[in-house]
Amino acid sequence: VLSGVARALGVSVADPRPPGAAGRAESGRIEVFSLMSADGFRWMVESLVTNFTGFVPLGTVLVALLGVGVAERSGLLSAAIRGMVLAAPKQLVTVMVVLAGVLSNTAAEMGYVVLIPLAAVIFHAMGRHPLAGLAAAFAGVSGGYSANLLIGTVDPLLAGITEEAARFLDPEYMVHPAVNWYFMAGSTFLITALGSWVTVRIVEPRLGPYDPADADESVDRAPKLEGLTAAEKRALLAAGVAAGIVTIGIVWLAGPFPGVLGGTAVAEWTGWGLLRNPKTGGLLPSPLLRGVVAMILVFFLVPGFVYGRVTGTMRTDRDVIDAMAATMSTMGLYIVLVFFAAQFVAYFGKSNLGMIVAVWGADALRAMGLDNPLVFLPFILMCCVVNLMLGSASAQWAVTAPIFVPMLMSVGYSPEVIQAAYRIGDSCTNIITPMMSYFGLILAFAARYDRKLGIGTLMSTMLPYCIFFTVGWTAFFYLWVFALGWPVGPGAPTYYPAPGG
Repeated sequence: VLSGVARALGVSVADPRPPGAAGRAESGRIEVFSLMSADGFRWMVESLVTNFTGFVPLGTVLVALLGVGVAERSGLLSAAIRGMVLAAPKQLVTVMVVLAGVLSNTAAEMGYVVLIPLAAVIFHAMGRHPLAGLAAAFAGVSGGYSANLLIGTVDPLLAGITEEAARFLDPEYMVHPAVNWYFMAGSTFLITALGSWVTVRIVEPRLGPYDPADADESVDRAPKLEGLTAAEKRALLAAGVAAGIVTIGIVWLAGPFPGVLGGTAVAEWTGWGLLRNPKTGGLLPSPLLRGVVAMILVFFLVPGFVYGRVTGTMRTDRDVIDAMAATMSTMGLYIVLVFFAAQFVAYFGKSNLGMIVAVWGADALRAMGLDNPLVFLPFILMCCVVNLMLGSASAQWAVTAPIFVPMLMSVGYSPEVIQAAYRIGDSCTNIITPMMSYFGLILAFAARYDRKLGIGTLMSTMLPYCIFFTVGWTAFFYLWVFALGWPVGPGAPTYYPAPGG
């Protein structure tokens, strides 16, 4: 409807792309294409399926989850998190709980369903307030949602949406899943430090002594922590060896090492690793970065099966397939969401509304003097506010990326940096909004230890984490990107167009 109205009003803007650039009209102006016209209706009917099947995040996320699902269903991820937390010295338990929460984002369900209630039990068994443990784990899992030392399933999801949005302005632009890896790995330690400090200095003192009389009758008054069994320890060791072998294999294939294969019958060898760029021998760009999803699949699939084989949870290929199928069966809501997100992004692009709004926004930013790094401050805060109402990272980015990625590209910043800034806003307010999909589950866990606890109490408990994460993470972003000039990920420029690009 908007495209039809805008077309009737003759809305257009000057095309900021240089003459001869791909997608630039001969007239030099971007005009609205009406989806309310006969041509627009025919295009919507003909492109409905391809909009969906060609949407980059769909395949990348589902493929990555095939491997993660095996590791989760075999028990590997749960055992690894439990072992890391339970083996920590008492003075480091808070730190390990928050860190484990951040790392559990590789498989989000496990963090919410396993780690958060486990953290409450651990604190209770140590004589500390169980809600402090629950809050610390919740802060790591949800408040630090985007941070991680590993490339998780959210990375290809966001990268695909960012790429689609960037192509409104630059049709050839590519965004690989690891573009925020450096910054998010560094953010892992920041969130761990902030979350631990807030727990010990603010949240736990505010909660005061724990009164078991407030708890539900189902709560064990004297819980005992059960560590890993001997079989689980053996399986973890075997899985660790398997993960090491996979890592060595990937490093060898991506390293500057001469090959041992030769001849056109096998491969056209160029003298370096198969995962390096076959023309230049470099890693930027290369099949390694473009194929990160395949690396995620193998990295979780192999150790996951080894762990299941040792513990007996997986014995044959049938068990692996069942684990993959069980994971895919939980993705129905995501697939439905992606269908509508794909149509939205495609309509926004075809109608040119995204480009026109981006040009208007870029002109407004320049007029306000915000064509400098300060532009990211209101952008991050805007993402924080939107996240209070739209809890899904993919849904929020699918709606905002087509506007803000081209807009901020127009004032000189790369899609990779824009995505990194978005991830800060998308994470920090997760823990204070009831719109977050797991908020009700966390409330149910918390109510077991305090029958009078309600939504307001849980939100006020998590508010200090939200404030410190937002301020600290934003400052860290400016320090990393602009003060130190570090890239947010491999092959990720800070500015657009990149110097020399």
